[in-house]
Parts: sequence; structure tokens; C-alpha cells
Amino acid sequence: MNCVEINLSVPATAPRTSRIMIASGLAAELRQDLASLAQGRSLYWIWDAHVWEMWRRRVTCLDWPALTPDRLILFAASEANKRLSAVEDLARQLVGAGADRLSLLVAVGGGVTGDVVGFLASIYMRGVPHVHLPTTLLAQVDSSVGGKTGVDLPEGKNLLGTFQQALAVFIDPHFLETLSAEQFSQGMAEVIKMAMLGDEPLWRYLETNHSQVWERDGEAMVHVISSSCRLKARIVEADEREGGRRRVLNLGHTVAHALERLSGYQIMHGDAVAMGMLAATRLAVRLGMVSEDVFKRLGDLHEMYRLPTRVLSRYSPDAILEAFKTDKKKLAGKLHFILPTRIGATVERHDLDLALLREVLGELQAG
Repeated sequence: MNCVEINLSVPATAPRTSRIMIASGLAAELRQDLASLAQGRSLYWIWDAHVWEMWRRRVTCLDWPALTPDRLILFAASEANKRLSAVEDLARQLVGAGADRLSLLVAVGGGVTGDVVGFLASIYMRGVPHVHLPTTLLAQVDSSVGGKTGVDLPEGKNLLGTFQQALAVFIDPHFLETLSAEQFSQGMAEVIKMAMLGDEPLWRYLETNHSQVWERDGEAMVHVISSSCRLKARIVEADEREGGRRRVLNLGHTVAHALERLSGYQIMHGDAVAMGMLAATRLAVRLGMVSEDVFKRLGDLHEMYRLPTRVLSRYSPDAILEAFKTDKKKLAGKLHFILPTRIGATVERHDLDLALLREVLGELQAG
């Protein structure tokens, strides 16, 4: 088994390191790793209920520690259930199962499961450690790495949350075998984002190895996932709490979050980010910051990986601009945009003309 290990270290009163392990077939080798991480702690598993139904027959033969009915909690993971009420329900189930401050939580599922369980771990008994086994591409390349946790409010996404680094993130591309093509595309939006931010070789790899990536070839997926995780780890190490450098990870997210809110969170996150990247790149073209060729290559990648190549026309540019008002990423009342200057490099801007953004959104809706 060819395993890639990335150590994400962040400064604090006591430095913390999160191990990120990536390999095809890693799940079959986890028993010893989990037992070592527990170090006398009691393990409690919180699984996305849908993932459990698909994978329980395969994983029960792996003899993972403490994967027993009294230590297993199933979570109905969905954006609608990413709420404080879900955190309270899971906490009460942990209390009922006997979990205490010497427990270790193991989250198995996609981004919603990771965000909710990470938040729960950060506040349960004033904080217990947790481990991630992300099962979607979106979670494997993005949400499981970096320590952000959170739940939604009706007013917006992730408005309540904490920073809590996982002890470890175990990423096995084999979990992607049961992922739908639509959900796979959602993860590819974040991969493309990472390539645009700071990994031009990854961008070229996505262009020239489309078939292997789309078919979820094990070697190709380890390369794509590890490249994305390495870049995100470097960014998080430099700025864990998003005081500066980490804000580049919001490329495409200003428009994305506005669209998600307007749709009542019916638009999938990857699609929203893809539309947001189109808007950011088109803005950069209009400002003379990046070439038209970069915008074209972005559109071509979106087409390859079945992502939007235009912005939904059902929400007017004015409605999208109005939705910006509740964006939690505003700084001193100003929206900030991450704009590309080339593939692999971006800049942050706080002084954009909203009239120009309105024009760009109109252009992208017209197709």
C-alpha cells in the first residue's frame, strides 16, 4: 500500500499536529492506527447513516476497535440537519452511551458529518479529541482538513463554529466507489479551486488525466487528493484562524454562499463554488488581472468534470448582491473577493465596484 502522510501543525499554547494519511485501501489497515490514537481513551463512532448502510458489511469484517452497537451512533447527515439541534441530539446520545472527557470521537461521512462532529467534539465535556474518515471527495480534499467546524443558522451557513484540528484524517479513495457522479463533481470543484490557488501542476494534471480522474483510478485519486491536502495544509499552518493567508481558500465562495442562501441551500456546494469561481475569474479578466485564456481553461475544466459553465439565471444579479449582506466573510463591513492573477496565484481585493460585479453576473447568466 503506497501511503502519503501529511503532517499539519498549527501553533498554539501547545502546538498541535494533525496527521493526514492518504492511500487506496487504507481502511483495511486502520485497526492499529486507531488503537494507537486512542491511547486508553474510549472510542465512539458517529457515522453518516447512509454511508453506514452502504459500507457496514465491508467494514464489520475489518475489526475496527469499538465498532459495536453500544459505541455506534448513526447521524442523518444533510444540510437541513446541520443545526445546533443535531449537535444537542448527538451529545445526548453520547451521554447515554457513557462517553466522558476521556473519549475519542470518530466521524465517518461527508462534509456535514465532519463539520457537525468536529463542532460537537470541540464542546463536548469542554472538548474531546476526534478523528475523521471522510467518505466524499468534497470532504477528502477540503472540509476534513484544516480544523474548521460549524453548523448553520437560517441566516447563513456555518455562522456558529469553532476551530478544532482532528487528531488524524484517514483518507481512503475506495470510499468514493459508492459516490454518485454528481457528488464526485462537487468534490472536483474544490480540487479545481485548490489548483487555481497555488498548484499549476495539479491544474495541468486535471486537464491531461481527465479519464483516470473521472474513473476514480486509485493512483490518480491519491495524487489529486494529496496535492489538494498538501496545499491546504500549508495555508492552514500559516494562518489557522483565517486572519490573513487562509482567506485565499474562499476563492469563489462569496458568490457561492449568496447563491446557496438564495436557493434555501438547494444548490449543491460544489456547483455554487464553481459558479463563484467563474464570477471571480471573469471579474479578474474585466479588471485586466488575468488573461481570457485562463477563463476559457476554467470553463473547459468545469465541462470536463460536469460542473456549471454559467451562473444560474433564476436569481437576478441584484438578488445575489443583496444576499451578500449576510456573508460572514465580510471584513469591517466590506466584502472581500479572491481573484486569480494566473493559474496558481491569486490576490485579495476589498475595493471592487459592485456595479461591475452586477455586469459580470449578468454576462455569465446570459451564457
